[in-house]
Amino acid sequence: MINSLMRVAMLSLAMTLVGCAAPQAEVDYSAFRESKPASILVLPPLNDSVDVAATSAVLSQATMPLAESGYYVLPVAVMEETFRQNGLVTPTDIHDVPAPKLREIFGADSALYMTVKEYGAQYVVLASTVTVSIEADLVDLRTGTKLWSGQKLVSYAGGSGGGILGMLIQAVVDQVINTLSDRGYQVAGMTNQALLSAGQPGGILYGPRSPHYETQ
Repeated sequence: MINSLMRVAMLSLAMTLVGCAAPQAEVDYSAFRESKPASILVLPPLNDSVDVAATSAVLSQATMPLAESGYYVLPVAVMEETFRQNGLVTPTDIHDVPAPKLREIFGADSALYMTVKEYGAQYVVLASTVTVSIEADLVDLRTGTKLWSGQKLVSYAGGSGGGILGMLIQAVVDQVINTLSDRGYQVAGMTNQALLSAGQPGGILYGPRSPHYETQ
């Protein structure tokens, strides 16, 4: 029975994903273009969700889309160890460090401040949805100017079909998958990609390491 459920589970990994966000207003990129940041310090996200894993899951997957967009991103391990040696271990304390001090310590042009608004699975009757919602601000560490703000919400909705029996089977499958894997982590990676990849409406601009730099 479990083997059959797992085969169905593998098929269900062709996820039904729904990306949601508030309508993107016209973005003023004048400060961003004037700043021309080349390097980004990604700070540990604040966590407004109920899942303690949210901060590490989002932080560990935030650097790749930024690097692929043309920025030098300071290594997360170096950032965390530097703060630890200075007695700063919580995202709240780290976010309170003044921009000039971050610039002095790390030498980065800018810092990315993130807040995880939602993270994890919610079960309603026989259906389950895994949702990750992130807000982000990019701040110039040389001037303290906010260069860009964005938010993104991505949800995975467990499929259902075949009436009540199909819904019951799918509910069991979702429970098995959620036990054996961390869907929240996977959806967090997708949310980071959607939020932090350049070249999309309302998104960040390409960095100087990208062939698309200054083309948008």
